[in-house]
Amino acid sequence: MFRFIFLFILTISAGTSLAKADDTLSADTTQNFEAFLADIRIKAIKQGISKATLDRAFNGLTPDPKVIQYDRNQAEFTLNFWRYMNSRVSNNRLEEGKVKLEENRPLLERIYKKYGVQPSILVAFWGLETNYGKHVGKMALVRSLATLSFDLRRREFFTKELLILLKLIDQEKLPHNAQGSWAGAMGNTQFMPSNVAAYGVDADKNGKLDLWGSKEDIFHSSTNFLKRIGWHRGERWGREVTVPEDFDFSLASLKIKKTIREWESLGIKRADGKKNSRSLLSPPEASLILPMGHKGPAFLVYRNFYAILRWNRSILYALSVGYLSDRLNGQPVLIAESADEPSLSRDDVFAIQTTLNELGFNAGKPDGFSGPKTRNATRDYQRANNLAIDGYVGYQLLQQLKKQNEY
Repeated sequence: MFRFIFLFILTISAGTSLAKADDTLSADTTQNFEAFLADIRIKAIKQGISKATLDRAFNGLTPDPKVIQYDRNQAEFTLNFWRYMNSRVSNNRLEEGKVKLEENRPLLERIYKKYGVQPSILVAFWGLETNYGKHVGKMALVRSLATLSFDLRRREFFTKELLILLKLIDQEKLPHNAQGSWAGAMGNTQFMPSNVAAYGVDADKNGKLDLWGSKEDIFHSSTNFLKRIGWHRGERWGREVTVPEDFDFSLASLKIKKTIREWESLGIKRADGKKNSRSLLSPPEASLILPMGHKGPAFLVYRNFYAILRWNRSILYALSVGYLSDRLNGQPVLIAESADEPSLSRDDVFAIQTTLNELGFNAGKPDGFSGPKTRNATRDYQRANNLAIDGYVGYQLLQQLKKQNEY
């Protein structure tokens, strides 16, 4: 008994130390920042970026430690479904969104006819990304992306974005001192440099791509992006459903797709009690997701949900966009009751990962982030202990592991 209690306390202590250490740059210790920028300069020149642009961009440049802190403490990593949803789809954001929807309806309706993306979805993205343009970011994009490129966590991704940003500056499509979020996103709907290059639309035909001040450019670019990453005209993103108590919860996965009729045969029903429509616009397949496990809300999500995920890979973010869009269209609040479950800290997740590994369930190298390996290990643990196999890494799992380790 005492051995297991000691193990769990040791695990939490180790998690605390790691989380604090991870708030610093995990850069290659054999290379300093100046040497890293020299390598970036070589790659940039090979891509045709001028020496003058690089000199101006890199002059006196240093890493920004705040960027790493923001990266390690994203809300998608630290908040559970209800805390995230209630903060993102607040009454204030909903009411302001209704005003913005009406103010811009003529433009949004023209865009809908061209691209097939509903006005409410565009306004929902706008609201979630920058609170309707209030928070577009004031951090220097070159410095932010250079910092994230130097960091090892997602070096390849951010190095690519940095090089594209430098090329856009060199082509005078963006100012050399462009500002945005800590992650390198810019404008009212927070485009990364690669999205600016691939999907940006100068819709007002003034020779400039203005994602900060031109509603035409902002909405056309955002819609072009959504359309090209898989948005289907006239289809929903998903809907809230109910799940029977004896359901096989291991079927709740974005990797598992079934027709609406197949889900209905397994006892899945619309939460509002209505029958599913059989119109031509009904999605061909759907996946079931349980963002707070089998005791929380449930959603069937369709192929437009995957398009939202290609914009932002967070399931909580995608659900919030879809839900805010529905509320803007006058649909009611979620039927599932909000639960005040504590969110997990990174230290908690680190403790869960380490303990699962100690118990023989492979959660991978503990890092405090709940990814696919952690969820798969959780399912294996749940299966071995005759629990609902929902893969939910939450407060209940933390308590179950603590309780198990007391015996």
